[in-house]
Amino acid sequence: MSESEHDATTPGETRAFPFRVGPPICYTNGISHAEFAMPTPAVNEFDLIVIGAGPAGCAAANTAALLGKKVAVIERNATVGGAAINTGTIPSKTLRETALALSGLKARALYGVDLSLRREATVDDFLRHERQVRTVEAAQSRHLLDRFGVTVVQGTGSFADAHTVRVAASPSAPGALYRGEKIVIAIGSAPSRPAMFPFEHSRVHDSDELLYLTAMPRSLAVIGAGVIGSEYACMFSVLGTRVHLIDGRDTLLPFLDADLSKALAAAMTRQGVVFHWKENVVKCEAPRIGEIVLTLTSGNEVLVDHLLVCAGRTSPTAELNPAAAGVGLSSRGLVPVDEHYRTTVPHIYAVGDVIGFPALASTSAEQGRVAACHACGSDFKKTLAAVLPAGIYTIPEVSTAGLTEAQVREKGIDYVVGRGDYAHNPRGQIIGDKTGFLKLIFQASDMKLLGVHVIGEQATELVHIGLTALMIGAGADLFMNTCYNYPTLGDLYKLAASDALLKRNKLGRDPAILEDGGW
Repeated sequence: MSESEHDATTPGETRAFPFRVGPPICYTNGISHAEFAMPTPAVNEFDLIVIGAGPAGCAAANTAALLGKKVAVIERNATVGGAAINTGTIPSKTLRETALALSGLKARALYGVDLSLRREATVDDFLRHERQVRTVEAAQSRHLLDRFGVTVVQGTGSFADAHTVRVAASPSAPGALYRGEKIVIAIGSAPSRPAMFPFEHSRVHDSDELLYLTAMPRSLAVIGAGVIGSEYACMFSVLGTRVHLIDGRDTLLPFLDADLSKALAAAMTRQGVVFHWKENVVKCEAPRIGEIVLTLTSGNEVLVDHLLVCAGRTSPTAELNPAAAGVGLSSRGLVPVDEHYRTTVPHIYAVGDVIGFPALASTSAEQGRVAACHACGSDFKKTLAAVLPAGIYTIPEVSTAGLTEAQVREKGIDYVVGRGDYAHNPRGQIIGDKTGFLKLIFQASDMKLLGVHVIGEQATELVHIGLTALMIGAGADLFMNTCYNYPTLGDLYKLAASDALLKRNKLGRDPAILEDGGW
């Protein structure tokens, strides 16, 4: 249709052009009437609207699209992927590999010589690969959304009512309206910023800002020995930065099996990380020039070049205007959900960091798929997996699934532990990992697997064998009857299962065998 044909009207016809920018103009018989030009913005209709394009949001959107629904995803940032791709998971794990390469740590373990770079690593050396990986991953996530036919809308979404989301490109913009039969909240989270720390200072960082370093720190204090703080402490310490890790607790990552926690703390101490346990920062002095001074509860002072604050993450739920949709929040600002991830409003779902623990990229994506299936009336994926893994990209890596030894004791289960050391495995010797180990916990009565815990090179990959066994309720016989490639770290499962079987067979005569240090 030509432009003149499009503009043509017939006698007596009244027509308004679609709303774009500014008030539309109405025409009668080709004559404009400005007084008619007061319509409301057109509302874009979708079967499902997802607010947030992180792992949870993208998974929900793609799943609904695969189920034949018309889907839109609203993302405030220019790139999709959320914190997982742009500021958190992918960047930090890429930086870990870069740190290992620049430090020559793997080469020293393998050859017994120092093959690290013969010059001081620059911040560009450290961040170049991370930027490349981040860009590629964000592009791939966007490509999948486009391929599945998901409409991507850039802007900040907030509820206008229980079925309508207003999307503003800027705080002053009125915003376009999008209506969804079902809505999924997946807005993720951002680092918490305690008021006592001057984040406007160029050398005081949260975990997002750390990606924009302009110089490599000579010394670094990390506040908070959680997963994020521990991961960054390891990265910088292997690059030669003097690292202080400060935490109010007395145990590193206490949710881990105690053997893994102790082994990781020992490894980090060998790398040069200085732990300050049962300490909190009561005062922070950050001059424009000179060292940052942290005063601890004990009265001790820590002087450092840079400061990284890892004080947890919070989800900006208030910005959603949840009251307009009738969505309730918990006292911590999280969105309560049921087993289908429905909020207090049945057609509105919430997934990922916004609902709290476990707030991992992997579990958030699975929550998104479950929510989308339920919203679309599909039984394809009804529930989250019964057993969820955790991967921690410290140096060395740590990964776990199932029950810890302490949890088994609390449940009153008779159990036996089997252990396979990397040092006793040919692949472990080949890669130069002399301290890693696999720990398996079995129910003594039938040798059913209860927990799998790994520390060492490729731990986050190795755990998946045990995770699969846990998912199907398998036991030691699965590992004993399986043929693994040789030489591989996977063969540690046969070694650990054999160790557990030997111990169980001796339990009747010598209960102390469980405490035998000759694992």
